[in-house]
Amino acid sequence: MLYDPFVERALEPWSYGIYAGGQSILVGTPSGVSLAAEGGAHQSIKTPSIGLEQPGCVSFEPAFAIEVEWTLFDAISRLGRPDGSSSYLRLSTRPVNQALAAVPADPAARERRRRQVLAGAYTLRAASGDVPAVTLVGMGAMITETLAAADRLAGAGVDAEVVCVTSPGRLFEAVQARRGLADGPSWILDQVFPAHRAAPMVTLLDGHPHTLAFLATVNRVRSLSLGVSRFGQAGGLEDVYRYHGIDTDAVVRAALDLVN
Repeated sequence: MLYDPFVERALEPWSYGIYAGGQSILVGTPSGVSLAAEGGAHQSIKTPSIGLEQPGCVSFEPAFAIEVEWTLFDAISRLGRPDGSSSYLRLSTRPVNQALAAVPADPAARERRRRQVLAGAYTLRAASGDVPAVTLVGMGAMITETLAAADRLAGAGVDAEVVCVTSPGRLFEAVQARRGLADGPSWILDQVFPAHRAAPMVTLLDGHPHTLAFLATVNRVRSLSLGVSRFGQAGGLEDVYRYHGIDTDAVVRAALDLVN
């Protein structure tokens, strides 16, 4: 475990270790500009991209405590195996209301949620209509703003679906597999991003926005990608989120721009 901004310091020996056949679990926390009080020098921006792009590694960015449990157990299960891999968990110390996870009580539905978390994403809140007006895709600590934006959009008559991403890397592998460019399953795309429910998409994370931008290609929809693409500032959490355009207002504006 290390400070997430320092993942880049450890990148060369860690990457070489994976290349040489080593398997490990790297935990980076706290992450992003959610570490608002410490300023730009200690706010990670590129680490979600590193997790996605590092060969031989599966990256996760859980939003809720139960997802940390599931992803950590998955990471442990892949250690010491010929077909195993390393893992990187990007975590946040920002408090998140755990009731927002809405984990199903039914055992079968709960297991379905667990499998989707490990596959990369799940629908956290389905739109009420047959086709949502907009899909809001949030990751990690930003799921609070994603859900708050969905509530405000509903008040404005805009039916929003909320998807929680837990592993951009797993989703990108699924996209590549569907296109015949990689081996592996792609079922998660049919469950979370079905073609018959395709809608304009807003993606949101506490990291560089390009990390989730590829999701718009799943169904070739119009999209806006929100995230952090400049050095941070010290300040209160709401002020820092507003500075980077990743607060609830920014999500609502982006969704309305796409819908209108």
